[in-house]
Parts: sequence; C-alpha cells; structure tokens
Amino acid sequence: MEDTPKPRTFLTKPEAFRDVSRGSPKPHSLKGDDLVKARMTPESWRLEILADPSATVDKQYKLDDMTALDFAAIEALGKKHSVKFLKAMQCLNIDQPLGQGLWEGVPLREILRLVGKVKNVRRVFYHGFHNNDPKQIFQSSLSYNHAMETPPWELGPFVAYKLNGQPISLVRGGPVRLIVPWSYGFKSIKWLHRITLTNDYKTNDTYAEQNNDPESYLKTAAYLDPGPQAFKAGEAITIRGTAMVGWSGLKHVEYWLRPAGGDHGKLEANDPAWQKAKWEPCALEPAPADWGGNLPDGVMPKDVWGFNAEGKPKEWPLRYSVALWSATLKDVKPGVYEFRARTVDLNGFAQPEPRPYLKSGQNHVAVRTLMVME
Repeated sequence: MEDTPKPRTFLTKPEAFRDVSRGSPKPHSLKGDDLVKARMTPESWRLEILADPSATVDKQYKLDDMTALDFAAIEALGKKHSVKFLKAMQCLNIDQPLGQGLWEGVPLREILRLVGKVKNVRRVFYHGFHNNDPKQIFQSSLSYNHAMETPPWELGPFVAYKLNGQPISLVRGGPVRLIVPWSYGFKSIKWLHRITLTNDYKTNDTYAEQNNDPESYLKTAAYLDPGPQAFKAGEAITIRGTAMVGWSGLKHVEYWLRPAGGDHGKLEANDPAWQKAKWEPCALEPAPADWGGNLPDGVMPKDVWGFNAEGKPKEWPLRYSVALWSATLKDVKPGVYEFRARTVDLNGFAQPEPRPYLKSGQNHVAVRTLMVME
C-alpha cells in the first residue's frame, strides 16, 4: 500500500547528489600531499589560461611563470561579476537528474577577457585534473561565441566556486569547476585546471569519442519517483515524479494509464497503442510563495539569475532546473496497469521527440506497473 512520501526539497544537499565521477582512483579520493600536488585544495588550486600555436592572445596565465590564477583571484572576480544559478545536474546517459543546486561563480567570458586581445580563436578547450594520466584526461569544449556572446535572456557558462552557499566539495568537483547551464554534466568539467584558446574548429570532448553528441542541450523529460506498486481498490493513488526542464522549456506533464499487456511494460516505439493513448494532465507544483528556506542563508531570490527585482521567477518552471509533478488516480478498478508519464515542451513536442537519439540525452518515456487489489 502507499507509503507516506518523503518531503521533496527544491535544493539537493551536496552529499546527496548522485556521484558519477570517472577515473581510477577517482580524483576526489586523493588525500594529504597528493591532494596538494593535484592542486585540489583552495590554497593549491591554480587555473592556467593558454593559447595553443594556432591562436594568439596578449597574455597567458601559466604555472611555470607563476602567473596562473589562484583561488583568491577567482573570488575577487566574483565580487564584481558574481552569478548565482539554479541548475539540475544530469548525466547524458543516465535517465535521472543527479541533484539540483544553487551554483555561484564568475562568467567564463570575464575570465577569458583577462587575456586581452585575441586572434584566430574559434573554440575554448578546457579540462580538469584526472590523475595526471593521459588516458584518463576528461575534457570538453565550447564555441568561443558561446562563451563570449551569450544573449541577455540566457546565462552563459561560468566558473563556479560555491554550491548552495558553501565551497564546492571535492566530490562535487571543487574547489572550482565549470558550469554550462544548458547542457549535460559532461560539459560542466569538475576540478577545472586549464583553459586553452584555439583555432581548432573541432570539439575535443571526451564524450565525443564514445558516439555521444558533444553539443547536446538538456532535454525536457519526466521521471517517476520511487514508490509502491500495490494499492487497495477504492483508494486514491498518487504517483509523484520530477521533470527535467530542458532547453525547450516545459508546457506540462501528462500521464497514460492502461491495462498491463503482460510484457512488463515493454512497448515498442512503433506500437499502434501510442497513437490511441489517452493522456491526462498531471499537476505541477507551483513556484514557492516564499523562497525563504528554499535558498541558502543570505541569498536573496532577486540576486539569483532568472528572478526579477521582486524576487519572483521570470518563468516557471525554471529552465535547466527540476520541476515536481504528481498525478492522482481515483476509482481505479482492481487489476494490473501500466502508468507512463511524459513531458510536453513549449514547442508542443511530446517526449521523446524531437530528439529521440539516446546518445544526445536519455529521455525515453518511463513506465511503472501498478497492482490494484480488492
């Protein structure tokens, strides 16, 4: 029978994020001197900003001449150009968000401006520490235009040093990592160490070598929260879930309940049942009336990107964040059923369209079997 659901919070505690870190040993497992040598403490952390032979810049910031940026330099830039942004982190190949946090940092463009005039720069390569093992280097890239010319209604990539108002922990990619708001986690490199400006037009993303789409924008998709499968006939059944609000926004979430077909919920994409499905609306949780308790102490809603001067979200649900939804089923007769939920984005596209290619982000329609008993 249905258990009492746990309260759902807007922010995920850093220790509660799901960890999908790569590497052996994982970089955040380093201790003592190894941690210092890896430049993964606030005191030892340094960021190089370089140009490869194909590009030219006025000034480079290097380790070997002691000009690489330190943590204090990033904090100083943050006092002038701080951005705070609510973002759900999600892996390209995992069909659940890993957690949602308030990330704080400095726009990448403000850091790139430190190099002065540039010539022949088409792309920004960046990578973080990964055991000093060439085979384990994890890296990604952005168009130079993406970094420098983000339109005012979008938030550009930024170099983050706080999560939920606190220093970013090692397991979450601290002391400093990159955040790319519109993309999956592989673009938001952890343990950021080096930025390289280049004329190379190709991506250098680690994921691109594994048949993944290196320019994937977050897809809008609905997910089912864990919950019971058996219910009493005559009782209301409430199913809860989350929705990742992607690049194309979220119009609504809807569900489809049908008698089980005896194949454990398997339904091929070309099955005629999809065309005959009767989808019903789910309820989306509204924006909090009072953001106190939903943001870290000392953070005012008006200072968070995407909120207006009155501290209200400019749109709801917020793009690149998680929305909470529920569906209440009444008068369900005894039997075995399949419950599916999907999103419809602001274009009117129903999940998994318009990008069904799974290597550009998992967004198949989730299903759960429900048993309603006398």
